Amino acid sequence: MKLARLGPVGEERPVLLDGGRTYDLSGLTADLDGAFLAGDGLGTVRTAFEAGELPELKDFGAQRIGAPIARPSAVVCVGMNYAAHAAESGSQPPETPILFLKTPNTVAGPDDAVTIPPGSERTDWEVELGVVIGTRAAYLDSPADSMAHVAGFVLGNDVSERQYQLVDSGGQWSKGKCAPGFNPVGPWLVTPDEVDHTSLRLRSWVNGEPRQDSTTADLIFGVEFLVWHISRYLTLEPGDLIMTGTPQGVALSGKFPYLTAGDVVELEIEGLGRQRQEFVAY
Repeated sequence: MKLARLGPVGEERPVLLDGGRTYDLSGLTADLDGAFLAGDGLGTVRTAFEAGELPELKDFGAQRIGAPIARPSAVVCVGMNYAAHAAESGSQPPETPILFLKTPNTVAGPDDAVTIPPGSERTDWEVELGVVIGTRAAYLDSPADSMAHVAGFVLGNDVSERQYQLVDSGGQWSKGKCAPGFNPVGPWLVTPDEVDHTSLRLRSWVNGEPRQDSTTADLIFGVEFLVWHISRYLTLEPGDLIMTGTPQGVALSGKFPYLTAGDVVELEIEGLGRQRQEFVAY
Protein backbone atom coordinates (compact mmCIF):
# COMPACT_ATOMS: atom_id res chain seq x y z
CA MET A 1 0.00 0.00 0.00
CA LYS A 2 0.93 3.62 -0.53
CA LEU A 3 -0.26 6.05 2.11
CA ALA A 4 0.01 9.83 1.98
CA ARG A 5 -1.21 13.02 3.66
CA LEU A 6 -2.67 15.75 1.45
CA GLY A 7 -3.61 19.33 2.26
CA PRO A 8 -2.30 22.53 3.87
CA VAL A 9 0.16 22.42 6.75
CA GLY A 10 -1.68 21.31 9.87
CA GLU A 11 -4.76 20.27 7.90
CA GLU A 12 -3.48 17.21 6.03
CA ARG A 13 -5.95 14.45 5.18
CA PRO A 14 -4.79 10.79 5.30
CA VAL A 15 -5.26 8.94 2.02
CA LEU A 16 -4.53 5.66 0.28
CA LEU A 17 -3.13 5.79 -3.25
CA ASP A 18 -3.82 2.91 -5.62
CA GLY A 19 -3.73 2.67 -9.40
CA GLY A 20 -3.98 6.41 -9.94
CA ARG A 21 -6.91 6.72 -7.55
CA THR A 22 -7.00 8.42 -4.16
CA TYR A 23 -9.08 7.04 -1.29
CA ASP A 24 -10.06 8.95 1.85
CA LEU A 25 -8.92 7.44 5.15
CA SER A 26 -10.33 10.14 7.43
CA GLY A 27 -13.24 7.85 8.35
CA LEU A 28 -10.72 5.40 9.82
CA THR A 29 -8.16 7.73 11.38
CA ALA A 30 -7.61 11.43 11.94
CA ASP A 31 -3.98 11.15 10.85
CA LEU A 32 -1.13 8.85 9.89
CA ASP A 33 0.65 8.94 13.22
CA GLY A 34 2.06 6.69 15.89
CA ALA A 35 -1.34 5.95 17.43
CA PHE A 36 -2.68 4.87 14.02
CA LEU A 37 0.25 2.52 13.45
CA ALA A 38 0.23 1.14 16.99
CA GLY A 39 -3.45 0.23 16.66
CA ASP A 40 -2.87 -1.89 13.53
CA GLY A 41 -4.03 0.96 11.35
CA LEU A 42 -2.38 -0.56 8.31
CA GLY A 43 -4.35 -3.76 8.75
CA THR A 44 -7.58 -1.79 9.16
CA VAL A 45 -6.93 0.17 5.98
CA ARG A 46 -6.09 -2.97 4.01
CA THR A 47 -9.27 -4.70 5.16
CA ALA A 48 -11.44 -1.69 4.34
CA PHE A 49 -9.86 -1.26 0.92
CA GLU A 50 -10.25 -4.90 -0.03
CA ALA A 51 -13.90 -4.73 1.06
CA GLY A 52 -14.50 -1.67 -1.14
CA GLU A 53 -15.40 0.46 1.87
CA LEU A 54 -13.08 3.45 1.26
CA PRO A 55 -14.61 6.52 -0.41
CA GLU A 56 -12.70 7.79 -3.43
CA LEU A 57 -11.55 11.40 -3.49
CA LYS A 58 -11.98 13.28 -6.77
CA ASP A 59 -10.03 16.33 -8.01
CA PHE A 60 -7.64 16.18 -5.06
CA GLY A 61 -4.48 16.02 -7.15
CA ALA A 62 -3.63 19.72 -6.86
CA GLN A 63 -3.42 19.58 -3.07
CA ARG A 64 -0.12 20.07 -1.27
CA ILE A 65 1.56 16.80 -0.32
CA GLY A 66 2.56 16.62 3.33
CA ALA A 67 5.01 14.25 4.95
CA PRO A 68 3.37 10.79 4.90
CA ILE A 69 3.80 10.47 8.66
CA ALA A 70 2.63 13.04 11.17
CA ARG A 71 5.18 14.50 13.56
CA PRO A 72 7.27 11.55 14.85
CA SER A 73 8.45 11.38 18.44
CA ALA A 74 11.99 10.78 17.21
CA VAL A 75 14.04 11.03 14.03
CA VAL A 76 17.10 8.79 14.38
CA CYS A 77 19.76 9.19 11.72
CA VAL A 78 22.73 7.09 10.67
CA GLY A 79 25.92 8.79 9.52
CA MET A 80 28.41 7.66 6.88
CA ASN A 81 26.52 4.46 6.08
CA TYR A 82 27.85 4.22 2.51
CA ALA A 83 31.59 3.55 2.14
CA ALA A 84 32.02 5.99 -0.77
CA HIS A 85 30.33 8.79 1.19
CA ALA A 86 32.58 8.12 4.18
CA ALA A 87 35.56 8.42 1.86
CA GLU A 88 34.40 11.72 0.35
CA SER A 89 33.93 12.97 3.93
CA GLY A 90 37.56 12.11 4.68
CA SER A 91 36.73 9.19 6.99
CA GLN A 92 37.12 5.45 7.09
CA PRO A 93 33.91 3.39 6.95
CA PRO A 94 32.57 3.06 10.49
CA GLU A 95 32.84 -0.24 12.34
CA THR A 96 29.58 0.43 14.20
CA PRO A 97 26.65 2.67 13.21
CA ILE A 98 27.10 6.37 13.89
CA LEU A 99 23.84 7.74 15.29
CA PHE A 100 22.55 11.29 15.68
CA LEU A 101 19.13 12.85 16.13
CA LYS A 102 17.06 15.36 14.22
CA THR A 103 14.24 17.22 15.94
CA PRO A 104 10.64 16.40 14.95
CA ASN A 105 10.08 19.87 13.46
CA THR A 106 12.62 19.11 10.74
CA VAL A 107 10.04 16.84 9.07
CA ALA A 108 8.31 18.62 6.17
CA GLY A 109 6.47 17.82 2.97
CA PRO A 110 8.46 16.52 0.00
CA ASP A 111 7.92 19.63 -2.11
CA ASP A 112 7.92 22.29 0.63
CA ALA A 113 10.47 25.08 0.30
CA VAL A 114 13.50 24.72 2.58
CA THR A 115 14.84 27.79 4.36
CA ILE A 116 18.62 28.21 4.44
CA PRO A 117 19.69 29.35 7.94
CA PRO A 118 20.75 33.00 8.14
CA GLY A 119 24.39 33.40 7.16
CA SER A 120 24.77 29.78 6.10
CA GLU A 121 27.31 29.09 3.37
CA ARG A 122 27.43 25.29 3.68
CA THR A 123 23.87 23.96 3.32
CA ASP A 124 23.93 20.50 1.74
CA TRP A 125 21.54 17.83 0.39
CA GLU A 126 21.42 14.09 1.21
CA VAL A 127 19.03 11.62 -0.44
CA GLU A 128 18.19 8.80 1.96
CA LEU A 129 15.99 5.78 2.53
CA GLY A 130 13.78 6.33 5.57
CA VAL A 131 12.29 3.57 7.73
CA VAL A 132 9.02 4.18 9.58
CA ILE A 133 8.50 2.18 12.77
CA GLY A 134 5.12 0.45 13.12
CA THR A 135 5.33 -1.19 16.55
CA ARG A 136 7.51 -0.45 19.55
CA ALA A 137 11.02 -1.88 19.26
CA ALA A 138 13.13 -2.25 22.39
CA TYR A 139 16.10 -4.55 23.00
CA LEU A 140 15.36 -6.78 20.02
CA ASP A 141 17.10 -10.15 20.17
CA SER A 142 18.44 -10.14 16.61
CA PRO A 143 18.18 -8.40 13.23
CA ALA A 144 15.78 -11.16 12.19
CA ASP A 145 13.20 -9.56 14.51
CA SER A 146 13.42 -6.12 12.93
CA MET A 147 11.01 -6.22 10.00
CA ALA A 148 8.10 -7.14 12.27
CA HIS A 149 8.47 -3.61 13.68
CA VAL A 150 8.64 -1.76 10.33
CA ALA A 151 5.51 -0.08 8.95
CA GLY A 152 7.10 1.01 5.69
CA PHE A 153 9.65 3.04 3.80
CA VAL A 154 9.91 6.66 2.69
CA LEU A 155 12.15 8.92 0.65
CA GLY A 156 13.88 11.61 2.69
CA ASN A 157 16.33 14.48 2.33
CA ASP A 158 18.65 14.79 5.34
CA VAL A 159 19.44 18.46 4.75
CA SER A 160 22.63 19.48 6.57
CA GLU A 161 24.52 22.65 7.44
CA ARG A 162 28.13 21.52 7.39
CA GLN A 163 29.67 24.46 9.27
CA TYR A 164 27.32 23.82 12.18
CA GLN A 165 27.70 20.04 11.89
CA LEU A 166 31.47 19.77 11.68
CA VAL A 167 33.05 23.04 12.89
CA ASP A 168 30.63 24.50 15.43
CA SER A 169 29.51 21.08 16.60
CA GLY A 170 31.60 20.40 19.69
CA GLY A 171 31.83 16.84 18.41
CA GLN A 172 28.11 16.20 17.93
CA TRP A 173 26.42 16.53 14.54
CA SER A 174 22.90 17.60 15.45
CA LYS A 175 23.64 21.34 15.39
CA GLY A 176 23.93 21.05 11.62
CA LYS A 177 20.88 18.84 11.17
CA CYS A 178 18.02 20.44 13.07
CA ALA A 179 16.95 23.65 11.33
CA PRO A 180 13.16 23.66 10.76
CA GLY A 181 12.24 21.87 7.54
CA PHE A 182 15.63 20.15 7.25
CA ASN A 183 14.04 16.74 6.61
CA PRO A 184 11.57 16.71 3.70
CA VAL A 185 9.86 13.29 3.69
CA GLY A 186 7.61 11.56 1.16
CA PRO A 187 5.60 11.73 -1.00
CA TRP A 188 4.39 8.32 0.19
CA LEU A 189 4.83 5.72 2.88
CA VAL A 190 5.13 2.38 1.09
CA THR A 191 4.54 -0.84 3.01
CA PRO A 192 7.35 -3.44 2.98
CA ASP A 193 5.44 -5.88 0.77
CA GLU A 194 5.63 -3.46 -2.16
CA VAL A 195 9.37 -2.71 -2.32
CA ASP A 196 12.65 -4.60 -2.02
CA HIS A 197 14.40 -2.27 0.40
CA THR A 198 17.72 -4.08 -0.09
CA SER A 199 18.16 -2.87 -3.68
CA LEU A 200 16.59 0.52 -4.32
CA ARG A 201 18.18 3.12 -6.59
CA LEU A 202 18.70 6.55 -4.94
CA ARG A 203 19.36 9.67 -7.00
CA SER A 204 19.56 13.42 -6.51
CA TRP A 205 19.89 16.48 -8.76
CA VAL A 206 20.65 20.15 -8.14
CA ASN A 207 19.23 22.59 -10.69
CA GLY A 208 18.74 19.63 -13.02
CA GLU A 209 22.35 18.42 -12.78
CA PRO A 210 22.99 14.88 -11.47
CA ARG A 211 24.59 14.58 -8.05
CA GLN A 212 23.99 11.23 -6.30
CA ASP A 213 23.29 7.87 -7.93
CA SER A 214 23.62 4.73 -5.85
CA THR A 215 21.65 1.82 -4.44
CA THR A 216 20.68 0.63 -0.98
CA ALA A 217 22.60 -2.56 -1.75
CA ASP A 218 25.68 -0.46 -0.90
CA LEU A 219 24.57 0.30 2.66
CA ILE A 220 27.25 -0.67 5.15
CA PHE A 221 24.59 -1.47 7.76
CA GLY A 222 21.27 -2.63 6.32
CA VAL A 223 17.77 -1.90 7.55
CA GLU A 224 17.36 -5.04 9.65
CA PHE A 225 20.71 -4.52 11.38
CA LEU A 226 19.98 -0.84 12.04
CA VAL A 227 16.56 -1.38 13.61
CA TRP A 228 18.01 -4.10 15.86
CA HIS A 229 21.11 -2.06 16.72
CA ILE A 230 19.22 1.14 17.51
CA SER A 231 16.75 -0.77 19.68
CA ARG A 232 19.65 -1.78 21.91
CA TYR A 233 20.24 1.86 22.85
CA LEU A 234 16.82 3.52 22.71
CA THR A 235 13.19 2.48 22.37
CA LEU A 236 11.71 3.09 18.94
CA GLU A 237 8.05 4.09 19.11
CA PRO A 238 5.36 3.69 16.43
CA GLY A 239 5.67 6.52 13.92
CA ASP A 240 9.36 7.12 14.60
CA LEU A 241 11.62 7.63 11.59
CA ILE A 242 15.07 6.17 10.93
CA MET A 243 17.15 7.85 8.21
CA THR A 244 19.64 5.27 6.98
CA GLY A 245 22.41 7.42 5.50
CA THR A 246 23.34 8.99 2.18
CA PRO A 247 25.58 7.87 -0.71
CA GLN A 248 28.41 9.87 -2.27
CA GLY A 249 27.75 13.00 -4.33
CA VAL A 250 27.06 15.77 -1.80
CA ALA A 251 28.60 19.23 -1.61
CA LEU A 252 30.78 18.17 1.33
CA SER A 253 32.86 16.21 -1.19
CA GLY A 254 34.26 19.46 -2.57
CA LYS A 255 33.13 18.51 -6.08
CA PHE A 256 29.97 20.62 -6.03
CA PRO A 257 28.95 24.02 -4.64
CA TYR A 258 26.79 24.29 -1.55
CA LEU A 259 23.19 25.40 -1.89
CA THR A 260 22.15 29.03 -2.17
CA ALA A 261 18.77 30.75 -2.40
CA GLY A 262 17.00 29.83 -5.64
CA ASP A 263 18.61 26.41 -6.02
CA VAL A 264 16.26 23.50 -6.68
CA VAL A 265 17.00 20.03 -5.31
CA GLU A 266 15.23 16.96 -6.66
CA LEU A 267 15.51 13.49 -5.15
CA GLU A 268 14.15 10.08 -6.07
CA ILE A 269 14.13 6.52 -4.78
CA GLU A 270 12.60 3.94 -7.10
CA GLY A 271 9.22 2.84 -5.81
CA LEU A 272 9.14 5.56 -3.15
CA GLY A 273 8.53 8.60 -5.34
CA ARG A 274 10.21 11.90 -6.06
CA GLN A 275 10.75 15.20 -4.23
CA ARG A 276 11.42 18.77 -5.34
CA GLN A 277 12.48 21.58 -3.02
CA GLU A 278 13.39 25.17 -3.73
CA PHE A 279 15.88 26.52 -1.23
CA VAL A 280 15.06 30.03 -0.03
CA ALA A 281 16.78 32.70 2.06
CA TYR A 282 15.82 33.19 5.69
